Amino acid sequence: MKQYVIYKRVSTEDQGKSGLGLAAQERDIQLFLTGFTEVPYEVLADYTEIETGKANDRPILGEALALVRKTGADLLVAKLDRLSRKVSFISAVMDDPKVRLRVAAMPYADKFQLHIYAALAEQEREFISARTRAALAEAKARGTQLGGLRDKTMKRNAVVQADAEVRAERVAGIVLPMRKAGTPLREIAGHLNRAGVPTARGGQWQASQVMRILERLGEQRPSM
Repeated sequence: MKQYVIYKRVSTEDQGKSGLGLAAQERDIQLFLTGFTEVPYEVLADYTEIETGKANDRPILGEALALVRKTGADLLVAKLDRLSRKVSFISAVMDDPKVRLRVAAMPYADKFQLHIYAALAEQEREFISARTRAALAEAKARGTQLGGLRDKTMKRNAVVQADAEVRAERVAGIVLPMRKAGTPLREIAGHLNRAGVPTARGGQWQASQVMRILERLGEQRPSM
């Protein structure tokens, strides 16, 4: 019987108390267990930790990993960044011969794909942070008054914009050649799903999302 040890993480005490972030992780894990796992299966333990993803020394994660090593169960997380935001830490976990990692939002991803995704995600966060700082510096140079809610809104918008552009560039190598070959948007979306490439929210690609990616990459508005 397939066995799992579930690990969920939220970043702050407030998130842990309110349940913010936990509901989405539980949803993704249940989707994986109902549609993508071997059957029958058994959940040996379900751990939740309130801690930053940058910290390596997490006692609850330590307990989860110890149980995985003892039983041979798979460690199941909703998304890769719930395990850690550091490529080095994720790599160390995947290199452990007694640990098999499964990511609910990337159900078909193998070890190599997970490593590449972790590296790309870390670069993406660094790039978004740099672009946000640059956008705020440009605003100040233009004389824009920053402060209070306006400052927070501007920072949030800058992050959203940068995030969208980086994600578009990430899949450009797949999407653009297929589109130039005349592949319909629905087929491109299906290819991304089969390749285990997650959307911004970790879901499945649709033709409309591929269309927005192409528009962001400077392509003319394509037909479905």
